[in-house]
Amino acid sequence: MKQFVFTCLTIVLFSCTETKRSEPIDDFSALIQPVSKTSILTEDGYYVWGGSAVKGDDNLYHMYYSRWKTKFGFNAWVTHSEIAHAVSVKPEGPFKFKDVALPIRGAEHWDGLTTHNPTIQKFDGKYYLYYMGTTGDGIADPNLNFIHRNNQRIGVAWAINPNGPWNRSDQPFVDVSTDESADDALMISNPSVTKMRDGKYLVVYKAVAKHKPLPFGGPVTHLAAISETPLGPITKYNQRIFYREGEHFSAEDPFVWYQKSADMYYAIVKDMKGFFTNCGTSLAFFKSKDGLNWEPSNIPLASKLEINWNNGERESVSRLERPQILSENGIPIMLYCAVTKGSKTFNVHFPLEMKEEKNQ
Repeated sequence: MKQFVFTCLTIVLFSCTETKRSEPIDDFSALIQPVSKTSILTEDGYYVWGGSAVKGDDNLYHMYYSRWKTKFGFNAWVTHSEIAHAVSVKPEGPFKFKDVALPIRGAEHWDGLTTHNPTIQKFDGKYYLYYMGTTGDGIADPNLNFIHRNNQRIGVAWAINPNGPWNRSDQPFVDVSTDESADDALMISNPSVTKMRDGKYLVVYKAVAKHKPLPFGGPVTHLAAISETPLGPITKYNQRIFYREGEHFSAEDPFVWYQKSADMYYAIVKDMKGFFTNCGTSLAFFKSKDGLNWEPSNIPLASKLEINWNNGERESVSRLERPQILSENGIPIMLYCAVTKGSKTFNVHFPLEMKEEKNQ
């Protein structure tokens, strides 16, 4: 009899735990908290761009970010960027440079001269660093080096320790399509990856077609793929997402994640001209039930081009992009963004405050 009662009680408690869900997020902007002036990442002599962080088994926070020397100019991100590694004892920083995670390895490699726009994930005890890689003639162009730009592909490096060493592949994780009419026939970049509810992996990436005049091409869209493992193989889906019909370049820089507590896929996306937020260039918030079909949230504006500092100051910036989320225990706790203010670039680290979970 005692055994029977214990078993029933266990079932009831387990059921309560399983049905506990956090409320779906509609207003992401309400989660963003004022940020400390010390919660930024900048380096003398470098442009700094697009930090993505993960908590290591050493209880330190490891950030991977793009940097390139200012002497080459801002548009040298496409020719001279490298992915650097910094560490902090707190998720908001300050982060201190430690080493270069993915350095130059030779123009003969598909990612041999440039690594850029990293996003870090930990899956099943291993660390996976997704990024854009490219190669070409290595010449910085004040406008843009289109050889490098159109050679952009998506890579993944993996390690058992966030300090490396990183294992890099001789082939891209996601390559352009061989079909000349495909939306990703010219170049691809800016990956975001999340583990799905069924254990597979959702890959969302920027794609550029050859429908418009070269070398820029276009339109610029986003596509999704599903991978069997963190390293592939992938199956592409040809459905445009984060896209406004008839526009040449609707959005950029999506970060996607599956939030188990809400059983929902979410994305923060740079809205190029306010197509989704009606607020001009901004960050937009999207949601999806399956990771393939997306719609703007009921409150689509995630952030205007501004920073609310914790001293009460509100600062307008010229760029706020490359959003990256850090989650702990399945709940987003930090938003990392790249910022341009005048001629200066830096990464800013916004704390997030989620609502308390409720039984539904």
